Amino acid sequence: MKRRKFLLSIATGVPAVAASPFHLKAAAPGKGFKVAAGEGRIHGHIRLKGVNANILDLKISGKDTAGGLAIFEQISQSPNRGTPLHIHSTQDEVFYVLEGEYYFQVGEEKYKLRTGDSIFLPRNIPHAWTQVSQKGKMTVTVQPAGKLEEFFVALASLTKELTPTEMTQIFAAHDMRIVGPPLAVD
Repeated sequence: MKRRKFLLSIATGVPAVAASPFHLKAAAPGKGFKVAAGEGRIHGHIRLKGVNANILDLKISGKDTAGGLAIFEQISQSPNRGTPLHIHSTQDEVFYVLEGEYYFQVGEEKYKLRTGDSIFLPRNIPHAWTQVSQKGKMTVTVQPAGKLEEFFVALASLTKELTPTEMTQIFAAHDMRIVGPPLAVD
């Protein structure tokens, strides 16, 4: 009787899990790889324009993980600058401070982060950050990868300062929504 109950639970459970939106995607086919310190995968150094003048090195691409996640190392060169308050509707972000000091807002809460601190920014919650120190470095993990890699590449290719309307449009084209100004340091 126990075997029959087990088989019945498997027969009904597997289709339910398969239909669930929370199932894991298969990893992208291929081999493991190493990305050396100071290097960026696929794009080399992504030199941002527009929001700030930081440099991003892609360490793990969404293309490597079938869209599961992307990891960047950000070299921060923009004291007192950061992102506008914005929302990712389909992505969570994790920042880990390797060096320097940053000020973050997540929802209504504000946090000062220093070397060794990390912060979780859940999807659908407005958030922003500003670099406080003269220099800094963070890792940024995005899950799922979404269009953030393409967003950074688009910012790096800018040839002029964007108007607020144009910046709103570039965020929207990459599944993000600006909902407020950049975060001022208190």
